Amino acid sequence: MSGIGKKELRRLVRERISAMTQEEKTVCSESLCRSIKSHLAVCGARIVALFSPLPDEPQIWSLVEELAESRLVALPRVEGDVMRFYCMGEMKQGAFGIMEPQGAICIDPGEIDAIVVPGVAFTLSGKRMGRGKGFYDKYMSHPDFRALKIGVCYPPQLVDELPCEGHDVVMDCVLIK
Repeated sequence: MSGIGKKELRRLVRERISAMTQEEKTVCSESLCRSIKSHLAVCGARIVALFSPLPDEPQIWSLVEELAESRLVALPRVEGDVMRFYCMGEMKQGAFGIMEPQGAICIDPGEIDAIVVPGVAFTLSGKRMGRGKGFYDKYMSHPDFRALKIGVCYPPQLVDELPCEGHDVVMDCVLIK
């Protein structure tokens, strides 16, 4: 995929994900949930930022609910051109059709121990390409942000190289399947 632009790469990866069967997505999502849980246990994360999955992202909702029983779980809410993380609670469909927490308790970026990040494509070295709005890159660039950054993806989302810019934040690790 050398020399290909972000727009074309996003299209190609979407096609690859669409070619996966529902069973393949389910098996991969379950495996990713186990890997995420192991990584969070090893790093001792008490406050974890997760995501509400879109249909083409790893389905981690069962893990979100499980972790909420033993840790403080924060989920993203888009407010204009800014994304903030709030304590999990009542959920409502928000920006871009994503389920967002409606609670008033905003978690400061410096309080988060680990963040699990979706993306369109990743490299094994931790480079990530999102959907193009830069919400996660902006959030993880906050001066107080220090959390372990865990990227998660299906196997077809893994690429050899990505076009990266100075503002793109690199993941500490990428979990695949």
